[in-house]
Amino acid sequence: MPPVTFRLGGYQKPASIHTRACQRFGEVLRREAGDAVDFQLVPDVLSLGHKSGELPGMVERGELSACYISSLRYSKWVPELALFDLPFLFPDRAAAYKVLDGRLGRSLQDKVAAQSPFRLLAYWDNGFRHFSNKVRAIRTPADCRGIRIRIQMSELQAESLRLLGMEPILEDIKIFVEQIAGDRFDGQDNPLTNIVNFDIHRHHRHITLSGHVYGVACLMANRAQYESWPAAVQRAVNIAAAEATVLQRQLAAAEDEEMLKHLDPAQNEIMRLTAEEHHAFAEAVRPVTDRYRKDYAESFFALLD
Repeated sequence: MPPVTFRLGGYQKPASIHTRACQRFGEVLRREAGDAVDFQLVPDVLSLGHKSGELPGMVERGELSACYISSLRYSKWVPELALFDLPFLFPDRAAAYKVLDGRLGRSLQDKVAAQSPFRLLAYWDNGFRHFSNKVRAIRTPADCRGIRIRIQMSELQAESLRLLGMEPILEDIKIFVEQIAGDRFDGQDNPLTNIVNFDIHRHHRHITLSGHVYGVACLMANRAQYESWPAAVQRAVNIAAAEATVLQRQLAAAEDEEMLKHLDPAQNEIMRLTAEEHHAFAEAVRPVTDRYRKDYAESFFALLD
């Protein structure tokens, strides 16, 4: 019987925590499945001319067996997955992991299986998002006014940032990185690992550690492919996903402090918000959370605890 071909795709450079987790996935898959699986890693589809947002479609069509990308990219099948982009939803990583590994995480996995062509293998840590820009230091909501900010393809995030007075531009990371030196964008938001690994810090002097959104990345597989594999291969994939997730989260937790060491104070001004300043941002965007809380009271918010 020929081996199962498993192609895992991503969109980041070799040093990124996601790519390293993908490599661990492959190591464990080979260990568990042996010759039954031919593992192939496609670490950076951007370098092949694709946008990151094309990854789910590549998995859906079977060009890839699995990929990681932000949960919001699957919201057309499971709308609740977009709600992880609500501002200030989690105070820290421990709170986020408790939810992702608990009732809400399991409920969303079931919805993915029932409502989409995917199988959700794991939730990965996509980091707390921070503001960076080339205009001015941001310490208060008033400092945000008029800043043209690139964000993910998330209307929900756009709603929040408009309340701060920003002008959100929804764009793929590939296009943003290509145009960062131009006049289209004043700023952006990303975890520190992306701010450094995509060289954003070389263009944006001002970095505010706002932590306004905790990002969830979904490791998704093509469900039809998964269900066609022998039980032993399915088991190996599940084990690989679990072990890769342990590493990915460990790397994510350590990455913030490591990335701060890469930022030269002569080139980058780091704004660390006080508790009061942080609260001011949370209060400014509270209307967005309140509105979605009404719409998804039972299917999302009731399962947060």
